[in-house]
Amino acid sequence: MPSTFHSLLLPTIRNPKPSRRRGRGGSKRPKKTTKSKNRLADGAAAGDATSFHLKTSARAGLGGDGSGRRGGGGCLVQPLGNLLLLGGGGGGGNLRDAGLGDLRPLPDDVLLDVLGLLAARDLARLSAASRALYVVASHDPLWRALVLDELGGEFAFSDSWRATYIAAASGGRAHLPPRALEIKGFYSDYLFQSWLCANMEMRPEWLHRDTIERRRSISVEQFVSEFEEPNRPVLLEGCLESWPALQKWTREHLLKVSAGKEFAVGPVSMTLDRYFQYADNVQEERPLYLFDAKFTEKVPEMGRDYEVPAYFREDLFGVLGEERPDHRWVIIGPAGSGSSFHVDPNSTSAWNAVIKGAKKWVMFPPEVVPPGVHPSADGAEVTSPVSIMEWFMNFYGACKTWEKRPVECICRAGEVVFVPNGWWHLVINLEESIAITQNYVSRRNLLNVLDFLKRPNASELVSGTTDRVNLHDKFRNAINMTYPGMIKQLELEAQQKAAARKKKVSFWESAVDANTGGFKFSF
Repeated sequence: MPSTFHSLLLPTIRNPKPSRRRGRGGSKRPKKTTKSKNRLADGAAAGDATSFHLKTSARAGLGGDGSGRRGGGGCLVQPLGNLLLLGGGGGGGNLRDAGLGDLRPLPDDVLLDVLGLLAARDLARLSAASRALYVVASHDPLWRALVLDELGGEFAFSDSWRATYIAAASGGRAHLPPRALEIKGFYSDYLFQSWLCANMEMRPEWLHRDTIERRRSISVEQFVSEFEEPNRPVLLEGCLESWPALQKWTREHLLKVSAGKEFAVGPVSMTLDRYFQYADNVQEERPLYLFDAKFTEKVPEMGRDYEVPAYFREDLFGVLGEERPDHRWVIIGPAGSGSSFHVDPNSTSAWNAVIKGAKKWVMFPPEVVPPGVHPSADGAEVTSPVSIMEWFMNFYGACKTWEKRPVECICRAGEVVFVPNGWWHLVINLEESIAITQNYVSRRNLLNVLDFLKRPNASELVSGTTDRVNLHDKFRNAINMTYPGMIKQLELEAQQKAAARKKKVSFWESAVDANTGGFKFSF
């Protein structure tokens, strides 16, 4: 066996955390759509490396032929377009075809799913079978899944997930990283795009559009009538100036007040010092995102450093007290982290306030499903691209031809985005960012929430609570006790509005005689 593989064949980590079902990324995620044509990979085939706008740290890993070296494994992966330009690889063909044996017919994504079922020792042994299997078995998300499954959040990230696993498996002893093998001739659009999504900068044309309405110093009444009632997004400026968090929440301060506390980070829990150490060193397609719903209970001082802006203080879910669904989160993540397209839970509206950093938002109204996103008929599942960068690469351009284009903006420190109920939205951090977000129910949205909670498949749709089936009845009863007559009044107003809309006819409808089908004139 070649000596370069020896460093992988280490004992597996002892006393692993309870295992979760593991896929390519180690956490639950939506299924992928069929990949559309990867124009950036085509650029690599043409040798136009500058079209990628690669991060500075990634440029050393981009060969002159447009290939990408995978972190921690030294594997050379090139897009299939390069093979075509070489007329079949200069006589050598695709190393993938020659080295996968009976696994060759499997598409790369399926092959990675199969390898994701292996233990670390077996994955390492497989990597020693051929150069092609070394490339595939070195795919870093496979090792990310192993680290998260076996260590939870108790890991010290080191250059790559594979190197992190090796360091942990060696018992924390000093360990030299494995020497990168110089493997050429492996062509795969799937693996190359994964590397590219992890290492490219956001393109300028993805950032310059700012179509959201921005408002400053408006009254609560204006907000309700102009945005909440018509269900329109808005970016609010100047309403966080009294928040101590804007000045206090530096890394040093947060590390001090949260010492020893663990926060929810993807499928695991981590202390802030471990998470920041990871965020400073990682470069991957889907960075782990700190998204914690219990932060005010863990660190009460953080809860005292902000207050709900006046526009969002009517929150009817509050009548449930401690039985209300999760509704507030602290969000921390490095550049490139974020949330792919989703609709906020339980048909609630939301606000998102940036304390540090900047976030790019893309939002579509409820009746417009974003390109590349495919919700199931019952709304329980959403099929979408694997990463945010992949969506921008392969689908963002399609929005230019749509009649209803997305609402877009960059929200910076001190600004708040209002997300109306039912709106699809994607968010990506343009730099390390810290934010607070809360979901809420006002009387403008109460009937929508009640309808959502009583759907036949509520047990699959409702989130943030352990009692999904009974939440509707509990909430409705609590509203009736706390605000007698509110629901009936809102239902009556909704009926009146529906009747008014039905009576309102267009010019052409008013110009046509409904009985004869001909025009009528009433001058």
